[in-house]
Amino acid sequence: GSNAERVLGFCRYELPPDQFPKGFDFDSDDPNFPLEGLCFVGLTGLMDPPRGAVPLAVETCQAAKIKVIMVTGDQPITAWAIAKQVGIIRSPTVKEFAEENGTDASKVTPDQARAIVISGDELESLDDDELDRVLSFPEVVFARTSPQQKSRIVGGCQKRGEIVAVTGDGVNDSPALKKADIGIAMGITGSEVAQEAADMILLDDNFASIVKGVEEGRLIFDNLKKSIAYTLSSNIPEITPFVLFILFRIPLPLSTVLILCVDLGTDLIPAISLAYEKAEADIMKRKPRNSQTDKLVTAKLISFAYLQIGIIQALAGMYTYFVVMGDFGYSPFELPFTAELFGLDGEGKSLTVDSGTYSW
Repeated sequence: GSNAERVLGFCRYELPPDQFPKGFDFDSDDPNFPLEGLCFVGLTGLMDPPRGAVPLAVETCQAAKIKVIMVTGDQPITAWAIAKQVGIIRSPTVKEFAEENGTDASKVTPDQARAIVISGDELESLDDDELDRVLSFPEVVFARTSPQQKSRIVGGCQKRGEIVAVTGDGVNDSPALKKADIGIAMGITGSEVAQEAADMILLDDNFASIVKGVEEGRLIFDNLKKSIAYTLSSNIPEITPFVLFILFRIPLPLSTVLILCVDLGTDLIPAISLAYEKAEADIMKRKPRNSQTDKLVTAKLISFAYLQIGIIQALAGMYTYFVVMGDFGYSPFELPFTAELFGLDGEGKSLTVDSGTYSW
């Protein structure tokens, strides 16, 4: 078990031919054959190595501050060995720390030992507060767990305010898949019951595909924020000319037709193109966003679009307006309260211009 092998025990029993003739129908659900007085034959170890991409996927998750918890039906020693093999456990466990320092394992904190392995029997004796303490460790492995215990582990993570994704393939995983925020069933080896209980089906049964899905989800969220910020930033420079027109009665710098040209001509295509942006270099190195506060449109995005980019665009646009009007001989100091002297086509009517006073 410590070599990440699944250990099987074998025994034999000679059945009386008169009671168990050839072709006898054995029933494993309701045993109709002897289960006592068996002769032990020996043990064998089965290697079921994880896929080659799993250790890298686990490392990527940990870099992205995604906590990977292993919940298995294997014995604790086997679960520990497999978890160490794929990188879920990278440091000494609570039990190892307690044995080395001669302390009580129940008093070891995450600062002293980062990893903990809990069996189903130990989990059964834990109350909710103790389970919360176990889940506070960075590296957690649960072994020999029942379906009810898997569901309880999911509930414990959710009470800590975490978004929980559960992977599973068997009927025993169905309660946990149903309770999780995102239930992910295996598409190849998964049972029909597990697939019906899940929210998502993994077609290739590869854990690394989940990590790719997380990266793709973060990319889509980032690009949506970029597109929204870009679209909102044009509101301030579009409304500024109308505010100045109303307050200071300057000739209208931007007509409604030009606004339509801006929105449909120069805003639409760039906003769509932002959806095809590639991922940032640190996209899988950030911690997961807070689902309660980090919404798609936040106060930070609004202030960035309106108070920063919007104002810069508005100042640049109005500066260009005054420069162009100056080229035609209209000084910025002569423009206020002259809107009535201009037609919508921009032709001056009776405005007297002292073109010798200002040089543009």
